[in-house]
Amino acid sequence: MAVKNVVVVGGGTMGNGITHVFAQSGYETMLIDIKQEYVDRAISTIKKNLDRQAQKGTIKPEDVVATMGRITTSTLIDDACTGDIVIEAAFENMDVKTEIFKKLDAVCKPDAILASNTSALPITQIAAKTKRPDKVIGMHFMNPVPMMKLVELIRGIATSDGTFNIINDTCVKLGKTPVEVADYPGFISNRLLQPMINEAIYCLMEGVATKESIDTVMKLGMNHPMGPLTLADFIGLDVCLDIMNVLYEGYSDSKYRPCPLLKKMVQAGYLGRKTGRGFYTYEK
Repeated sequence: MAVKNVVVVGGGTMGNGITHVFAQSGYETMLIDIKQEYVDRAISTIKKNLDRQAQKGTIKPEDVVATMGRITTSTLIDDACTGDIVIEAAFENMDVKTEIFKKLDAVCKPDAILASNTSALPITQIAAKTKRPDKVIGMHFMNPVPMMKLVELIRGIATSDGTFNIINDTCVKLGKTPVEVADYPGFISNRLLQPMINEAIYCLMEGVATKESIDTVMKLGMNHPMGPLTLADFIGLDVCLDIMNVLYEGYSDSKYRPCPLLKKMVQAGYLGRKTGRGFYTYEK
């Protein structure tokens, strides 16, 4: 299948980034979200990020115009019918994702590939809600999408070789590095990353060190670009908690038990950068 038209469902942080890279790589790309205000915010973010790239000299000013010209928008999921590849980028909730996939399965053309940007949820379970499980795959981009090279490609139990090969080749055309991963909770990235963040939060809760000291140890001692608590704020503490719950329930292993302090922070609405307060405070 020649991939020409791509549809992204969800215009949040990941969705607008995925739209950005597909349109910049020459694909006709439609962004769908449930409200026009969400769509408008996503388009504004894409334009701002493209302008930043142009100011840094990594792309030409005319590339900004060309990329924006390849993006269309909608608030109707029925419009996903045009996509050769349709990528769901809604928030990490299985009920929400499976409902979206049911609708996409009904409106999309029979040979369309349906991908999920889920960071931890089982692709096999999502695919089982469709009549095309062989054409369902996980396509987990990293944040920020325009900058990060990695894409985890997660094969559900029924994902066909043909589907995998098309998505793998598409990632390469985007300038990304695809890595094949089996369908286990958290895949590779979050199975390794989130327990580290969770343990850092335990260290803070138990008074082992201050948040600054914990982050400094990991930055200077392990050469991480940012400390785990700063990273948690960047990801969103609610997202971190959701992923830890997926790991805890998926493996039934106490080593994945979410830290009580993480739960308390989420209950308080201290979700990190997006709310202006997490382990650190930020200007909104």
